[in-house]
Amino acid sequence: MLVAAHQLADVSLVWGLLATLIYVSPIDWTVPYQIAAFASSVLLHIVANKYGLYHSWRGQSLFTEAKTVFTAWIVVLGTLLTTAFLFSAGDHYDNIVVVSWAIAVPTAISFYRVSARILLRQFRLIGINTRTIAIVGAKEPGVSLARSVLNSPWMGLNIEGFYDDRVDTGTHPLQFKDDSEEAKALKVLGSTRELISQARAAAFDDIYIALPMKEEETIKALVDELTNSPCCVHIVPDIFTFNMLNARSREIGGLPVVSVYNSPFDSFDAFIKRAEDLILGSTILVAIVIPMLFIAAAVKLSSPGPVIFKQRRYGINGEEIEVWKFRSMTCCDNGDVVVQAQKNDERVTKVGAFLRKTSLDELPQFINVLQGTMSIVGPRPHAVAHNELYRDQITGYMQRHLVKPGITGWAQINGWRGETDNLYKMEKRLEFDIYYITNWSLGLDLKVIVLTLVKGFHNKGAY
Repeated sequence: MLVAAHQLADVSLVWGLLATLIYVSPIDWTVPYQIAAFASSVLLHIVANKYGLYHSWRGQSLFTEAKTVFTAWIVVLGTLLTTAFLFSAGDHYDNIVVVSWAIAVPTAISFYRVSARILLRQFRLIGINTRTIAIVGAKEPGVSLARSVLNSPWMGLNIEGFYDDRVDTGTHPLQFKDDSEEAKALKVLGSTRELISQARAAAFDDIYIALPMKEEETIKALVDELTNSPCCVHIVPDIFTFNMLNARSREIGGLPVVSVYNSPFDSFDAFIKRAEDLILGSTILVAIVIPMLFIAAAVKLSSPGPVIFKQRRYGINGEEIEVWKFRSMTCCDNGDVVVQAQKNDERVTKVGAFLRKTSLDELPQFINVLQGTMSIVGPRPHAVAHNELYRDQITGYMQRHLVKPGITGWAQINGWRGETDNLYKMEKRLEFDIYYITNWSLGLDLKVIVLTLVKGFHNKGAY
């Protein structure tokens, strides 16, 4: 939401400053100025995104951010001036207003961002908008990373401690280099195996791997193990030649960081995704409320038991949620062992068989969408028992939980839904889920929704 606020503020400043300059000048708010305001807003959004201005800037220096603001605005201004020259539209604009606007916009945006940082710093100093991190590596560059974090409290990063196989547990790596109480409190908490155990239990928000590149095999093994955790994982290389497929680079306290596993919704996209869920979810729920009442009556009259079955499943970041469904079985398995429905399963009621075949049993999940625990489009949520089974069998399985689970998904419209009676089916489902997470866009979501409607809800693989 912070990034959404920045984008809204940038657009408001572009429009507001131009409107103010025209208001105090003897000229009118004519169509050419309206076109300039609209075009510059759209271009600034595109160019700023391209330069990474709207990515998470928690660890970015203010100077770097200000430089990005001015660079993006110069590109926008250059594009507008070139277009005006080619179409001989320069006569429609007042030179004093244009020059004043060109200087005022980047100055005002930079001033706003400085103010926002000061305000956020105060919030983070009292524990609001913070993240808990663990550092793997109690020597360089891990110590440098810790020092940068401690010297930059405005980032809102709370270091839990170090994990290192090379250093004894209880050691204080910073005790001779930093006299602050925070530095004295930091110590080596354990080995990398203990880190993995803590990460699987979601004890941290972020993990920074700061090991020397000569320990490449250790880093690879650790990254592989951490795929089965809901934590965001970053690598702090001690050389600048490190590269990894689909990784995103950033910096924290001046040190290069490579985000290996990260959510696609760390910017304005999160706002777009939530708006999509609220608007479409509310519309669909209103349209299906009457059919849902009839289905509820049929479930209640067909067999004893509750109308709604709430099953424990994993949501975003591996947090446990309750997913709502119309009850389709005579039992409600929700424990450590959950047996998937199979063909001719005696537990499935007659009404339930129809609901499962048509996916109508999943309609109550639109309530989950409005609650914010699910999205309309995303990886399908699995029972907790199935997650615990597959996270140890399939590398990267838990990366499905970097986003909210969905009612429908890229894997489902490509045929990978229903019973997963062998490991291959689950691997294929994961493959399509990871593709969706890596390539998410509003267009892809709309495509999935349309294909779900076109292909219908009937599924012969659902029992």
